[in-house]
Amino acid sequence: MSQLRLLASRLGAQASRLLAPRDVQRFSWCSRSSGPRATFPSSKGGGSSSYVEEMYSAWLENPQSVHKSWDSFFRKVSEEPSCGPPRPQSPSGVPESRSAVSSRTKTNKLVEDHLAVQSLIRAYQIRGHHVAQLDPLGILDADLDSFIPSDLITTIDKLAFYDLREADLDKEFQLPTTTFIGGSEHTLSLREIIRRLESTYCQHIGLEFMFINDVEQCQWIRQKFETPGVMQFSSEEKRTLLARLVRSMRFEDFLARKWSSEKRFGLEGCEVMIPALKTIIDKSSEMGIENVILGMPHRGRLNVLANVIRKDLEQIFCQFDPKLEAADEGSGDVKYHLGMYHERINRVTNKNITLSLVANPSHLEAVDPVVQGKTKAEQFYRGDSQGRKVMSILVHGDAAFAGQGVVYETFHLSDLPSYTTNGTVHVVVNNQVCYRRRGHNEMDEPMFTQPLMYKQIHKQVPVLKKYADKLIAEGTVTLQEFEEEIAKYDRICEEAYGRSKDKKILHIKHWLDSPWPGFFNVDGEPKSMTCPPTGVPEDVLTHIGNVASSVPLEDFKIHTGLSRILRGREDMTKKRTADWALAEYMAFGSLLKEGIHVRLSGQDVERGTFSHRHHVLHDQEVDRRTCVPMNHLWPDQAPYTVCNSSLSEYGVLGFELGYAMASPNALVLWEAQFGDFHNMAQCIIDQFISTGQAKWVRHNGIVLLLPHGMEGMGPEHSSARPERFLQMSNDDSDAYPAFSEDFEVRQLYDCNWIVVNCSTPASYFHVLRRQILLPFRKPLIIFSPKSLLRHPEAKSSFDQMVSGTSFQRVIPEDGAPARAPEQVRRLIFCTGKVYYDLVKERSSQGLEEQVAITRLEQISPFPFDLIKQEAEKYPGAELVWCQEEHKNMGYYDYINPRFMTILSRARPIWYVGRDPAAAPATGNRNTHLVSLRKFLDTAFNLRAFEGRTF
Repeated sequence: MSQLRLLASRLGAQASRLLAPRDVQRFSWCSRSSGPRATFPSSKGGGSSSYVEEMYSAWLENPQSVHKSWDSFFRKVSEEPSCGPPRPQSPSGVPESRSAVSSRTKTNKLVEDHLAVQSLIRAYQIRGHHVAQLDPLGILDADLDSFIPSDLITTIDKLAFYDLREADLDKEFQLPTTTFIGGSEHTLSLREIIRRLESTYCQHIGLEFMFINDVEQCQWIRQKFETPGVMQFSSEEKRTLLARLVRSMRFEDFLARKWSSEKRFGLEGCEVMIPALKTIIDKSSEMGIENVILGMPHRGRLNVLANVIRKDLEQIFCQFDPKLEAADEGSGDVKYHLGMYHERINRVTNKNITLSLVANPSHLEAVDPVVQGKTKAEQFYRGDSQGRKVMSILVHGDAAFAGQGVVYETFHLSDLPSYTTNGTVHVVVNNQVCYRRRGHNEMDEPMFTQPLMYKQIHKQVPVLKKYADKLIAEGTVTLQEFEEEIAKYDRICEEAYGRSKDKKILHIKHWLDSPWPGFFNVDGEPKSMTCPPTGVPEDVLTHIGNVASSVPLEDFKIHTGLSRILRGREDMTKKRTADWALAEYMAFGSLLKEGIHVRLSGQDVERGTFSHRHHVLHDQEVDRRTCVPMNHLWPDQAPYTVCNSSLSEYGVLGFELGYAMASPNALVLWEAQFGDFHNMAQCIIDQFISTGQAKWVRHNGIVLLLPHGMEGMGPEHSSARPERFLQMSNDDSDAYPAFSEDFEVRQLYDCNWIVVNCSTPASYFHVLRRQILLPFRKPLIIFSPKSLLRHPEAKSSFDQMVSGTSFQRVIPEDGAPARAPEQVRRLIFCTGKVYYDLVKERSSQGLEEQVAITRLEQISPFPFDLIKQEAEKYPGAELVWCQEEHKNMGYYDYINPRFMTILSRARPIWYVGRDPAAAPATGNRNTHLVSLRKFLDTAFNLRAFEGRTF
């Protein structure tokens, strides 16, 4: 406390120095209420040392000159025996009387005591949570240790920390504007101040918020918790809370009685979460929210589905029937991972509200960015730029919330313009505040490792009984009413259980979290099995090319280097050709013309990692002035969003996946900076993208752009790991398909995702447009180029993109070998960039008539029909698969058994490429070139496989 006194004296001295030069200084003060201001003069040379002293001096001269709260306060102080009112200060230069000195001493003490009380209030706001009663079991201290801050008044002797005494407890103190414990009162006794602070900060809610550097936010929190009576409920609110607790707890009890040996990850020990979520939704609906999107782990999910989303109970109960047959194709998922979408009337507000619980795997926090992306999309389509209509709620476990990095990645998106959802309600189920009555799950025996804890848990009185007893004791409800509420809900469960026995078939589509009304037929099937041509009229291509090579805004100065790029686009448009960047522009632009929203997201996508895209132009003379020409194509076009993300893969890919869930009428793309980095988002790829439809009957058309290619850039800037995507593809390598008229589209419908490696800009153009024109949605994995972006041969004519043209799954040899196939000695199959290496090498060796080269643009699902045609076209040729990746990577392990199926194992498909390796690429430029030279030599050595058997 000595430091506090020193601070007070220094402040007083400083105030005197500041006031001394002025003849008359006017002071004004206004309380936290809207009361009138009071002003008073301070004489030269006799300025008071502090604000309170000034107020006191003014009051002594005229009690009416200060606010009535100060008048009341000083009257109470004056009435105390130890603190009589001091006399006015004597004129300057005249020695003060003994009574005047005594008055000044008392005034200083008054100031110091007020500063001490302000410090005490702040101490509770900062550290009160350390002594909050957060452990319902009584076996742990708050924060898991026994630390008790020395500046909290846990015992009377602690008053000495502030140089206060027990006698001060009944003195009145003026409250600072940084607290709301007074309500409408401006002064309180020290005893009452401590009591109210303890009631706010040291009971069963711990508040840790003073680290927030936004004063307005801190004040909001203080007001919501400190205001007297703020935690008091009306009788009706108490009865509603009791009814919701009945449903929450009796639901768990019912499941435990009926399926005692089944895992369900129940909510026992935290049943209050259900009324908490319902109250959040009620309040949100009251404030205008129309759509709430929830994400949560499996603990309590069935209860949330039943009592928050209001899923039919019989559909939940039938999930426990082991004889239930699945009506939908795919694997399905365990009941406590499933999601749900429901539109209903909120009973409290009588307003329509849509609730969506997003399906989630066992990876606890993986759903966080998915929920945010879906929320952002719903806001976007509604024009809800402030988040007034759509909001999200995320439920977390305490350990996962602290330990899973994707939580931070998701928070990191919250202030980025194209990612913010304007706030999320986070509900953390804290196992130091709540507890798990049954351990990790119902089959777990927690006494093995936590015997003392679970002895205490078994003694706990359930929260429903505690609360019911309280309300009965205070007369809010009667025992009969309580028992009737229980009987009513038990009867609802029993009736639903009876109906559930009649269900013989499980429809996973009834658990869909993101339906697309009108996109599929009433049975959830595609309306057709056809895809129209993906080309567009030439005038559309030309118009897009002209806009792409211009600056639509006036007086907009672009970089000189960018001017050269735009002139290059203009030249290509005149010559009716397109490189990779221009073909992408034309694909996006033509979809925008057709009303399809396009969103491209990722690290540095606005410019493009390889400085090829430049979809956002920057004025070189006006800071932050930008132009997106793509949004200036047509007056009534759909909007185009291109946005640089944070330096995150897991969080951002999850976000874009969620965004793509909201509507089928949008092309949503995520581009990795390099394809190698997608493994930072492997969880989203494995648990959501690859398996989402099989587990949850959820279609999704997200596009992954993964720059890929062996170019001597080292092991982390070369490979998008195509082998991993192909290994997870679900087409059967040994099943010879029946070729039909709709084989191409049906094969796409049956697959879990589409994997392509385009070798031409036209292929890229068509596959992007096909993604939208298909009558269903599948994830699309594109191994996109790097060096091909500027390769002089990697250009496409408008003839390959105009109306009537389509995506070619296989691009066959169209040169001399195709005209004389009987003379061809070797047919090389390949995909992607290596095609250009092969063509160049074939020309240098003069083998244009003896070696044919065929490209696979679509690798999965495997184009069995077209590969069969190519193989049969060259019956006398050796078949070779050539790839630039290492043998244990890339495509060979995927294509080899499928070739064997096509060829009935009568002919081999020889491998040409780099040898097996642990790393995907070398970091040594010379080693890279030597290995390239080696496999190119083998590819065109027509005797390389003589004498070898397969």
